[in-house]
Amino acid sequence: MTLPAATLDHVVINARDDMDRAADIYRRLGFTLTERGYHSLGSTNHLAMFGTDYLELIAVPKGATSGRLDLLDFSYGLNGLVFGSEDSAITYGALAKAGVPVEPPVEFTRPVKVDGAMRDARFRTVRMKAGVVPYGRVYYCHHFTRDLVWRDEWRHHANGTVAIARALIVEADPAAGAKLYADMFGTEMVRDIEGGKTVVVGNSRFDIVTESRLKAEFGDAVPESDGRKAYMAGLTFRTTSVTKAARALQEGKIGGVTEKAGRLVVPAKQALNAVLEFIE
Repeated sequence: MTLPAATLDHVVINARDDMDRAADIYRRLGFTLTERGYHSLGSTNHLAMFGTDYLELIAVPKGATSGRLDLLDFSYGLNGLVFGSEDSAITYGALAKAGVPVEPPVEFTRPVKVDGAMRDARFRTVRMKAGVVPYGRVYYCHHFTRDLVWRDEWRHHANGTVAIARALIVEADPAAGAKLYADMFGTEMVRDIEGGKTVVVGNSRFDIVTESRLKAEFGDAVPESDGRKAYMAGLTFRTTSVTKAARALQEGKIGGVTEKAGRLVVPAKQALNAVLEFIE
């Protein structure tokens, strides 16, 4: 049996119903955002596109009474980790055969303005069943219209970001939390690190660590747990220049930024409850 390859498609920051504030914050962090998109499922988004992956801000419109109201059940901050799929039907079949608890693929669209014309970007996702992941949403995304998403004019950022290098997940028992990924991709993709486990995801990695380990690395820059025992905590971005990133953060009036050993750390309170790190 061949399991799906572990490749990162994108990560998701939950803005609940306050997309205006989220977009303002992430623009001031130095990201170039796409125009606001409207999914057929009822959510809105902005994207920050990188080389082969991207950051998505997602929300529901204020006052919404239908659509993606489940986003209001989650705290602000990092809420989604999304793997790539070249064929969602094959991905679903392989995962189901391996005993991974996934839902059948769901297809949806989002209008995109390209060269002055409106076209529909089409996606199909394969999601974990409800309750499988205690700290947010983990799923696969199959792009039918990649040319409408990965466009070079959207890949240039004032902070120099070119890729997502790491996602941080807090779990009281990292070994137990890593089992899902071992089932999804094979045990060789899960490795030991100080204070937890790491999952190799293409050129990126997901670190699953205890809360004490997260605080040992990031101090008071960590996000508010909001009473959660397990949560997605933050992201590490690869930039062409830490100096360029620092300049963008300064111009965006982002406070509390620290620099140590060639890396910049933005406290979670300055980034919608997700600690952010920039490295070269």
